[in-house]
Amino acid sequence: MYRVYSAPAGADDISPLERDRLLHRDVHDMDEAIGWAAHMSRTGHAVLLIEGDDGTTLGAGEIASALRQRMS
Repeated sequence: MYRVYSAPAGADDISPLERDRLLHRDVHDMDEAIGWAAHMSRTGHAVLLIEGDDGTTLGAGEIASALRQRMS
């Protein structure tokens, strides 16, 4: 299971304490997480963090890189 944390466009990185206050969506796998991040990006939101139950953590820069790779 993965959680995709989003915020309004232009938001900065988040601290662990702020996670509880952000909107997030639970998804089943990383492909679905990246797909949701792409959707949120198209609708004017920023995806700040993808966090997995397996310990996987992608920050905003890594998410942006994954989205660029997906587009090419």
